[in-house]
Amino acid sequence: MNGSIQFPNLGIHLGHVGNSIHIFGFEITYYGILICVGMLTGIWFVILEAKRQNQDQDKCLKMILCTLLGGILGARLYYVVFSWNLYQGSWMEILRFHSGGFALYGGILGGALTARLFCRIQKLPFAQMADIVCMGLLVGQIIGRWGDFFNRDSFGEYTDGPLAMLLPLADVNISQITGQMLNNQRIVDGEVCIQVQPVFLYEIIWNLALLLIILGIRRKKKFHGEISLIYLCGYGLGRCWMEIVRTDQLLIPGTQVGVSWVLSVIAVVACGAILISKEVRIRRQAKIQTSIGEVENAEFTEESNGDTSGEDRGEEESAGQQSGEPQGHSQEPEIK
Repeated sequence: MNGSIQFPNLGIHLGHVGNSIHIFGFEITYYGILICVGMLTGIWFVILEAKRQNQDQDKCLKMILCTLLGGILGARLYYVVFSWNLYQGSWMEILRFHSGGFALYGGILGGALTARLFCRIQKLPFAQMADIVCMGLLVGQIIGRWGDFFNRDSFGEYTDGPLAMLLPLADVNISQITGQMLNNQRIVDGEVCIQVQPVFLYEIIWNLALLLIILGIRRKKKFHGEISLIYLCGYGLGRCWMEIVRTDQLLIPGTQVGVSWVLSVIAVVACGAILISKEVRIRRQAKIQTSIGEVENAEFTEESNGDTSGEDRGEEESAGQQSGEPQGHSQEPEIK
């Protein structure tokens, strides 16, 4: 795979874009390199955030490493289960991790379960740690998704929109090609090409916007777990419409329904409902506290006024007694 990649409506033409390099006879894919760079950058970001929140950085690093292991296993298992036709009868292929075949939602589920177990053993606040880790995960996703650019993966149906991507037909996995793509194929420099939607680029832009939003509100969060819920809800919302246009969906067996689309809908509905209920509860508690404060202030004001009135009456009575004594004395007969 060493063909060109073009964005014709943007005037971008990249010739001879490979998908791997060879070092000492070993092939290393750009996809793998970018995944590793994304992981390392994400870990670095998480450690910085843990330091900012005064969390134990050593424990945080240990949790990340455990989470990565659980995430990798979960991502692989998820892909294998929903692509069983590719692995049935070839058990050794399942163990060939370097050949690719991972799914992000499987990684999130596997990583979350591992992190939950680690936090329980180490007695760490899971919700607070999840808020920290999800930001590093977003950073890793933004970088790692560029691997799909070199792999010519994660693209969608034919389009002639501004971001349309033109790929040589020979460089694309045949299972991702649709009739509409073939009906709109073009000949460029003697090669048959198809024009598709760069879904990987949509996701990169969406995740970058989501990361900026989270960075902007993380100092104002109202409860632990809020940032991770916003991440799951926001990512799921974007993934819902991206899954609709993708041509390489993992399907629920026996259906034409994408399993990642279903999980995205569940994430949006569940996390959105939790966020709303938490917000309503916090506002209700704030109103109650405000009402209690107003009542206490009113009682304090009344007590203060009552004390002041009592003091004034006491002073008046005292003044009356003092002014009445001389008058009584002057009425007494003189003794001669």
